[in-house]
Amino acid sequence: MNKKFYLVAFACAAMTTFAACDKDDEKKDDPEDYNLIGELTENRTLNAGETYTLSGGFHVKSGATLTIEEGVTIEAVDDNIVDYILIEQGAKIDAQGTPESPIVMTSQRKEAGAWGGLHICGKAPINVQGATSVSEVGDAAYGGSDAADNSGILRYIRIEYAGYTFSEEKEANGFTFYGVGNGTTVDHLQAYMGSDDGFEWFGGTVNVKYLVSTNNTDDSFDWTEGWQGKAQFLVAEQISDECDCLVEADNNSKNAALEPVSHPVLSNVTLIGNANADNNKGIRLRAGTYADIYNTIVTGKANGINVETPETSASLSNGESKLQHVILADDINVADGPYTKEMFLADGTNKVNQSVSLSGIAGTVEGGCDASSIDSFFDAVTFIGAIESDNNWTSGWTR
Repeated sequence: MNKKFYLVAFACAAMTTFAACDKDDEKKDDPEDYNLIGELTENRTLNAGETYTLSGGFHVKSGATLTIEEGVTIEAVDDNIVDYILIEQGAKIDAQGTPESPIVMTSQRKEAGAWGGLHICGKAPINVQGATSVSEVGDAAYGGSDAADNSGILRYIRIEYAGYTFSEEKEANGFTFYGVGNGTTVDHLQAYMGSDDGFEWFGGTVNVKYLVSTNNTDDSFDWTEGWQGKAQFLVAEQISDECDCLVEADNNSKNAALEPVSHPVLSNVTLIGNANADNNKGIRLRAGTYADIYNTIVTGKANGINVETPETSASLSNGESKLQHVILADDINVADGPYTKEMFLADGTNKVNQSVSLSGIAGTVEGGCDASSIDSFFDAVTFIGAIESDNNWTSGWTR
């Protein structure tokens, strides 16, 4: 071949290559590739380190998986449309950040209540009559009979400024678990500066570890409708006077005897209240809930524990519920018998009006029980509280 042919061939090849590159660049820079909107009916991956915008309700439909890689930021658009992410029954989310590169779900408007948070609907049991219900946000079905239902993985995620107000009776939380099963993996999550609850469970069996609720101006942690999961290493810190309970715990507000009865098992909890006389309830146990609570510190609430409704009180009196190795910086109030403050103290491991030295949210007290002897889900530790001073697991990924 002659030189002229080589030059022509090279030019053609170069033009073809540049054209292909232009198409790739165009595809990469397509704004639609970075928007979350409408319904997801097939698998999608949000790439590590990228920023995506959320506009309106984003529903992941049954059979689809939303994968979110480390370091992804999702920003809800600042408009008059409620923005939220909802994982429906039969769908999955695989969102795994790292301590160095957490996944951040936030809003363009940096204010509490700016958007609607993350909602997951599973097929695990709830105690609503009919065994199923629809989510407060997105009207998606949840509940069923599969205690081991798997909605995916949530790990090292921070949600900021959630709590969008739909009405006086209806606000969106940071993280909401609707009938989520214990096949789902949940650990290292923070709900930061929301205007409703930080975390709420509507029934289900999901187990959780390493949760942080920071200045969410309703309840830090909230459960109802028969949640029967396990939880270890929970932290709540309230700053605003608007913050309500550190834990608000119900079985079912319409019928306290409905089954399955809410009966989570909690260990290694640190709850720091806002010292507001009007919002003076720390752990509020009511509406028939049962609970086993171990190795827990409660400060900043005049009523570190508030026991309400005869069914809940009876479960503590007869030993179906347990409070052990619980230290209250203030007092316990029992609004309904037969349980009493004397019974709480007679256990020998609980204390009231006990000063606890904390450095911010860190600090523990020696002498707790090893919850791993109760269930293998729990780590084998023997301190009271959630964060050891020399092992702050919140560092690097929380605010």
